[in-house]
Amino acid sequence: MKPATRVAVVLMVMAVLMVTTTGARDDIEQPTGKLMVVWTSADPDVADKVCLMYTHAAKAYGWFAEVTLVVWGPSQRLLVGDPTIQAKVKAMQSDGVGVQACVACARKLELVEQLEALDIDVKGMGVPLTEALKDPETEVLTF
Repeated sequence: MKPATRVAVVLMVMAVLMVTTTGARDDIEQPTGKLMVVWTSADPDVADKVCLMYTHAAKAYGWFAEVTLVVWGPSQRLLVGDPTIQAKVKAMQSDGVGVQACVACARKLELVEQLEALDIDVKGMGVPLTEALKDPETEVLTF
């Protein structure tokens, strides 16, 4: 992703978060739909200030009935090497966010055991991502 595009995406998400972080919206009675967040960036600021914050809020505030974080590629190395990021992901898991990781990437990066030690479901993600993209009830967001 080009730096200008990355900045635009980050600013857009931050604007959404500023509008919506006041808590659960009054017009959302029961959470519906599914959200799959595909986290690929190794940038710690993207992880901390955008990806993990939004993903956690989406579940905590009931914006979606089901929220899944997919740790894919370079983000896997960031996660296993950063205890602060690990704590954030653990809190998300405790609040009901499902966390999965791409096994093909984890094998290439030699991180399968470390990801599994974090209670992350390490598996093939091509089919689940494709199904989510085709499912009209699922929103897919990529960082």
